[in-house]
Amino acid sequence: MTTTKTPNPYTSGSTIDHRLSVAPMLDWTDKHCRYFYRLMSKHTVLYTEMVTTGAILRGKGDYLSYNDAEHPLVLQLGGSDVKAMTECAKIAEQYGYDEININVGCPSDRVQNGRFGACLMTEPSLVAECIDQMQAATNIPVTVKSRIGIDDLDSYEFLHTFIEQVAQAGCQHFIIHARKAWLSGLSPKQNRDVPPLDYKRVYQIKNDFDNLEISINGGIKSFTEANEHLRHIDGVMIGREIYNSPYMLVDADSDIYKTDATKLTRTEVIELMIPYINDTVNSGGRAWHILRHMLGLCNGLAGARKFRQHLSECAGKDGANGQVLLDAFRKVTLPE
Repeated sequence: MTTTKTPNPYTSGSTIDHRLSVAPMLDWTDKHCRYFYRLMSKHTVLYTEMVTTGAILRGKGDYLSYNDAEHPLVLQLGGSDVKAMTECAKIAEQYGYDEININVGCPSDRVQNGRFGACLMTEPSLVAECIDQMQAATNIPVTVKSRIGIDDLDSYEFLHTFIEQVAQAGCQHFIIHARKAWLSGLSPKQNRDVPPLDYKRVYQIKNDFDNLEISINGGIKSFTEANEHLRHIDGVMIGREIYNSPYMLVDADSDIYKTDATKLTRTEVIELMIPYINDTVNSGGRAWHILRHMLGLCNGLAGARKFRQHLSECAGKDGANGQVLLDAFRKVTLPE
């Protein structure tokens, strides 16, 4: 159950339905988190954490491993060197990723120093060259995730020009965080909350580029809100709300994708996670690396605080395994 993907020749012959996706979140959406999410939704598109070209090409670890169950799965790539980006795209294709997404939205100082992330919005020709070369070298789509602007470059014309130039290079799908980013003066956390949301600007991009697939990100807290956005654009990306309340994903396939899939109960989710946790521990991993992503599973239920507390106190101990999750769940009172 917990075997990871190893490189092999791969050609993507299908297109992903991007109506709903979970945002790439650094330190959060790792392979354990994604496996947990996939149990609850078959169709929601999952993204890796941002992985830099340097980590892939020169890092000592395997930063691209994943569980086959995670598809549809997108690698979010951080970088700006065209040659390195192209080489990483070829490697990602060999690993079997369904798409590659270029990070043009992260505002952190570390990312800026590496000349990628949101600062690349000022270099659409460079982003376009990356798109052109990466797609020429692979058979999988390359997409872009950006902001609506950066610093004082926050006019609609600035965003329009960026989209236009990058689309001309062959990018067909843009995920737009509907806030601008301040590259100095605000932390990455503040950049997720302080700049005001401007959903209408993203809607206008869709109106102006009707041939492109446009997804929206930022501040979306429910599938009711998501469906309202889907009246105007093609896809919705949700991050922190799903991470904090992951059980909402059991409604994704019915509410967003309009399927008749059976919804797992929390009990069933836990039963499915137990062997995954135990297999991981038996292979040398630690239970906490999985269970930290499950802290919000019982939010809204009586005993949820005790559930979180038990996981926090016990999952990091030597020898911890799936039993910790079972013991924590016994502290929760399920609705009648």
